[in-house]
Amino acid sequence: MTKKILWMAWFVVCLGLLTGTLRADGLIVVPRPGSPFPLEVVFHRVSVAIEERVATTEIDQVFANPGLNRLEGVYLFPVPSGAVIEVFSMWVEGREVKAELLEAGRARRIYEDIVRRLRDPALLEYTGNGVLRARIFPIEPRSRKRVRIRYRELISEEDGWAEYLYPLNTEKFSAAPLEEVSVRVDIRTRKRVKHVHCPSHKTEIDRMSPHHVRVVYEAKDVRPNRDFRLFFATREGPIGFSLQTVHPGAGEGYFCLNLKPDVTRGAHDVIQKDIVFVLDSSGSMAGDKLDQVKRALLFCVENLNAGDRFEVIRFSTEVESLFAGLLRNSEANRRRARRFIDGLQAVGGTNISEALDLALGLRQKNSGPFMVIFLTDGKPTIGETDEEVLIRNLADRNRAGTRIFTFGIGNDINTHLLDRITRITRGTSTYITPSEDIEVKVSRFYDKVKSPVLTDLKLSVSGTVRLAKCHPHPLPDLFSGSSLSLFGRYRGSGRVTVTLEGSQGGVRRVFRFPRAYFNPPGNPAARSYDFIPALWAARRVGYLLDLIRLQGRVPEIEAEIVALSRRYGILTPYTSYLIVEDERNRSRRHGLSDRDQILAPLARTDPDFLSESRRGYDQLGEKTGSASVRASRVSRELEAASHIGETLGESSPLSYRDRTGEIHDISGRVVFVKGRAFYHTGIRWIDGLIPSHPGLSVRSIRFAGTEYFRWLADNPAAAPLLALGRNLRFVWHDRVIEVYE
Repeated sequence: MTKKILWMAWFVVCLGLLTGTLRADGLIVVPRPGSPFPLEVVFHRVSVAIEERVATTEIDQVFANPGLNRLEGVYLFPVPSGAVIEVFSMWVEGREVKAELLEAGRARRIYEDIVRRLRDPALLEYTGNGVLRARIFPIEPRSRKRVRIRYRELISEEDGWAEYLYPLNTEKFSAAPLEEVSVRVDIRTRKRVKHVHCPSHKTEIDRMSPHHVRVVYEAKDVRPNRDFRLFFATREGPIGFSLQTVHPGAGEGYFCLNLKPDVTRGAHDVIQKDIVFVLDSSGSMAGDKLDQVKRALLFCVENLNAGDRFEVIRFSTEVESLFAGLLRNSEANRRRARRFIDGLQAVGGTNISEALDLALGLRQKNSGPFMVIFLTDGKPTIGETDEEVLIRNLADRNRAGTRIFTFGIGNDINTHLLDRITRITRGTSTYITPSEDIEVKVSRFYDKVKSPVLTDLKLSVSGTVRLAKCHPHPLPDLFSGSSLSLFGRYRGSGRVTVTLEGSQGGVRRVFRFPRAYFNPPGNPAARSYDFIPALWAARRVGYLLDLIRLQGRVPEIEAEIVALSRRYGILTPYTSYLIVEDERNRSRRHGLSDRDQILAPLARTDPDFLSESRRGYDQLGEKTGSASVRASRVSRELEAASHIGETLGESSPLSYRDRTGEIHDISGRVVFVKGRAFYHTGIRWIDGLIPSHPGLSVRSIRFAGTEYFRWLADNPAAAPLLALGRNLRFVWHDRVIEVYE
């Protein structure tokens, strides 16, 4: 199945739809006898202003007609599902044009007619949506046409979460990537905006004030294939709490729980901390690396909070501290730190064990949060060098809960050692490749953790609801200006009280959030949260991969990784090999037919893919080198996944190089629809659920036939699945639906 037919074919639709092509944000239908050509989309910009629950959306697009003929067209724009439109206006080249807003029934007939004529089902995704229709004339030859749309809608709200949806997915009809795409949303509310979450795209979130948040998505040279979805919640209280749950109807449900300190109270509730900066000054740090680290440390020192105590330790063959103890943040002490950092020189070996011992020994009884920021570019070469002994000694000494945050610089590091250090101290590990800016990464990280609000968190739920398989695990500390999103599974349902406990400056604090609602099985009101299972699965897979990486292969863990990765499209060099092996083994046992395999067909036809996947999996256990750094970063990224792109390989694309040197990226073979992953095998789209449901009966339906549209009318919720293509297999209720051409 290829989307190119959307602009290569021509069709005639009555009542104003003419022969032409489908393009851009809406659909432009251009009359042209014979073979049409596409209009190029120069840019697509969306600006949204949300006031309470009223959203005003303005769309600005420019199309280019590179041909020699004047064109006439009809513009179709799918109205967001469920939106109550108050105003809908359209301008072409600054002139308001008449636009007709068609209700969902008439829009569905238009979409289905296009599907019949073009032999492509992509528009079925918008079955149930209304449509805006307007005539565009003239489109002059070798010129650009600017189209602007403005509409105002009442956005939906459920359990305290308001949702804004923009149909960006129509850009997948573009014959070529768009030069520029942007969506900017300004949220303004009377209550404080506690939580903002965009599960569909990677965005920048800027809190302009407690009542105004700006969310921006920008990309260049892309072909967007997902609608833009944004959730926000407004709550009062010192700790913002919000909950989203979805239950598929069998087994356990899925939840996403969000915590965020009140931005206006952060200055009052921030805890004074003790922090030690530990810097590797061995010979390998010479040059630009040491210069960047110096600037990063100077930034951290200059941005200490009032009342903080700090120390600076440098280590090479020997270990040296600045103050020989923790001292208060003062101008005099910062001045001493600046001189000490400026004077550092790179020489000698790498004495990690003594540096950690000295840092941990500075902690005093009954003190507040104690943090260590540890930067190194090498493996231990002086003092204790045995990884197991180092970890055992650290665990014995860290009885008071010191947080250690490690930064591994370059590739000549022991990632297993650094990751195990952060695992047992509830810190985080960050890796900086030679091409990345050390100063930027360290300073950005420090901005997030410099102001702890609540530490040593514990979460519990009253009543019959039980939480399981929660990630991140264990819970990290809560910092001012940042939020914590916890994904997990649950049993039970109904209204309960969620209790959060934590330490604030040595004082135990308890926060209760009554009437938190966990959806019962199959609750249709929670359909808009179908992203939660995939994000939970990504975090779970990242956690399990790390267990294998640090502790070795365990068949039961690998089986869970395979099931989750296949169902939710989590493809990495490590998960793909496990999936191929599972499919080959099940095929030999006649437990999985060839037509329901998602990666084994590629492995059979392309031995380079199989060998690269195997090599990637074998590298999972390596402790040093670029492969080790890459494996650790993939696990870290999955464990922190916050939008669907991070589950589908957009952060770490699954690519391999064949024997001719050509690079192939197979992450484009998987898409996420209605909470599940679909894979293109080169012949058809396969639902990732099928291998987990052997023995289901199959109903075969010919694409675009009478039975096809009758079945769609009886099962309108399946429209986004049918929109994938003319050949596909998917699970629907108690059987497999096979669409064939």
